[in-house]
Amino acid sequence: MAKSRNNLLGVGGQRKKLSRAEQQGAGPARDNDRKVAEDKKQELVRKMRERAAGSAPAQDAPAES
Repeated sequence: MAKSRNNLLGVGGQRKKLSRAEQQGAGPARDNDRKVAEDKKQELVRKMRERAAGSAPAQDAPAES
């Protein structure tokens, strides 16, 4: 009986397509690097929006007593 794409019963489990880095065991480390890069980008965007809005960040503002 010929296999069809719509009927995968009995064919076996479908496997996730792995990138070359994941095949070599660098998958989770790469994901962590992407998360760190995204966090840095978000922080930079936040700082740029604060400057554009004209409000000084709390760290750079002079202390008033």
